Amino acid sequence: MVVSGATIDSLLKEKEQYPPSAAFRKKAVVKDDAFRLDAAKDPEAFWARMAKELAWIAPWSKVLEWNLPFAKWFVGGKLNVSANCLDRHLSGARRNKAAIVWEGEPGERRVLTYHDLWREVNRFANVLKGLGVKKGDRVTIYLPMIPELPVALLACARIGAVHSVIFGGFSARAIRDRAADAESHVIVTADGGYRRGAVLPLKKIVDEAIDGLDVVRHVVVFRRTGVEVTMREGRDRWWHELMTKADGECAAESMDATDPLFILYTSGTTGKPKGIQHSTGGYLVGVATTTRYVFDLKEEDLFWCTADIGWVTGHSYIVYGPLANGASIFMYEGAPDWPEPDRFWRMIEEYDITTLYTAPTAIRAFMRWGDEYPKRHDLSSLRLLGTVGEPINPEAWRWYQKTIGGGRCPIVDTWWQTETGMILITPLPGITTLKPGSATFPFPGVSAEVVDEKGDPVPVNKGGYLVISKPWPAMLQTLYKDPERFKQVYWSQIPGKYFTGDGARVDEDGCFWLMGRIDDVINVAGHRIGTMEVESALVSHPKVAEAAVVGRPDPLKGQVLVAYVVLKRGEAGSDSLRQELREHVRREIGAIAAPEALYITDKLPKTRSGKIMRRVIRSLVSGQEIGDTTTLEDPGAVDEVRKWLAEVEARKS
Repeated sequence: MVVSGATIDSLLKEKEQYPPSAAFRKKAVVKDDAFRLDAAKDPEAFWARMAKELAWIAPWSKVLEWNLPFAKWFVGGKLNVSANCLDRHLSGARRNKAAIVWEGEPGERRVLTYHDLWREVNRFANVLKGLGVKKGDRVTIYLPMIPELPVALLACARIGAVHSVIFGGFSARAIRDRAADAESHVIVTADGGYRRGAVLPLKKIVDEAIDGLDVVRHVVVFRRTGVEVTMREGRDRWWHELMTKADGECAAESMDATDPLFILYTSGTTGKPKGIQHSTGGYLVGVATTTRYVFDLKEEDLFWCTADIGWVTGHSYIVYGPLANGASIFMYEGAPDWPEPDRFWRMIEEYDITTLYTAPTAIRAFMRWGDEYPKRHDLSSLRLLGTVGEPINPEAWRWYQKTIGGGRCPIVDTWWQTETGMILITPLPGITTLKPGSATFPFPGVSAEVVDEKGDPVPVNKGGYLVISKPWPAMLQTLYKDPERFKQVYWSQIPGKYFTGDGARVDEDGCFWLMGRIDDVINVAGHRIGTMEVESALVSHPKVAEAAVVGRPDPLKGQVLVAYVVLKRGEAGSDSLRQELREHVRREIGAIAAPEALYITDKLPKTRSGKIMRRVIRSLVSGQEIGDTTTLEDPGAVDEVRKWLAEVEARKS
């Protein structure tokens, strides 16, 4: 991608502010600005202090070795991630504290204490060693959201193997490409997993994926659903049989801080998989620190990040960040609306969950389903809310704060990426005045800027390119086996700075407002408009639940805006409503942003993690190939978009 155009027009303005309550501030982990100011004076010294909260086998000789674009954190230091997440919690009261509280989609419940989890991880680490896995080997993991998934990750970390988790919705082709690229000798999977009452045939998909792929020598299968599967003699082994024979103790491998911990392949388009490689020491310092301070973590919290561990959010804020802090995490296997749309709220009430970290797209779906579902349940256990995955529009932010948080819970609207490993822009809930739709400030010790294509800062409230100007601990080390691509994708656009690919602006108070992907910035008659702002304007209409806006080539204007809108339950589409929505956008942000075409549809193409696949819609309206859609939650949503396009063409003829 080559960036062009100095700035992005920012049209959306939001004035509401929500300071932290005196009661929340009084008990907060961070109560004043000293924490942020201290980090600003000397970021390296700050990160060194944060690192000392972990257990090190050997101290580091240098905090940061920076040879642009390659960073090495805590050089010379040695530690083990699994031991930091488990062993160091066993000598005190946390030994019998819940580490994982889990509910399966059919309703089964399990609780693993820190000692239980330690025992399971040790056994599975010995299972892997028995299959010939050594330090530095790659292990591919393709499991549903069950406790055995974090067990497998922590077992790999314990013996120094590099794990590559593949999201349970990916296709056989995606698994094959990733396993081949990582040269994984072992794949860990299950017979199946549950999703909306149906069984996903995971083992069958793996069989198809590795047919003829000689690099895979062993497949370990956990029995989750009891469906019949084919077990190949000499290759396939049952998890429970191997665990029964495995020794209950496995020494934690001493790892260099700069050793790789995991590879996570980015999803999406066709072509060679892009393996994001993260380190051991820097990554753990970054996620442990941000978990504690962003989520104001307390010993008694039950922390629920609703992501799948197949995504980086699950790696960082289900497994490594919370467990390094000795927190109790909640895990749920299935869909949020199964068997009814109140599944999340029922579980929050029953388990007394205190922290909820979810995606804006999920929040907009909850809005669409209606307030009656959360109102069925007592959500008073919640004390902190969070959002992740994409910018949250102000209307959804306010609904989340009022309907789910009861007006009393701060919202940490976080910005980060697979590549960044950890949260980089976020409120600190005890001290930050919140603005609906703004991720507010960089996390202490993080240097973020909004610049033009020359790398120069843009004026206040003018959109530009979000870059990170200094290294941070959890940053990606490289792209696996492809350092040149790493340089080109992330470090060549704005020389000397990490190019995020996102647009943003900084307001008069220094707060950051994310404007979506640069790819989603549309040039309409010379105005560069971020689609997120138009989507936010549409969702602020009382009848709209969700919106996706894309650009379509136009011979006169260059591009025009095309909007797809999903209405709230009980609302009906009409030509008059379409016109009303266009007028609403004009009033909210200006005539230049009014969609040229606006379609009302029942569903939008989304991944199973809840993100709208704008790429699919953009390809369809532009008449291009839509590429890989293996992560789609409901392929029928693509047909919805096609239906509208066909009707438009029919009207023209």
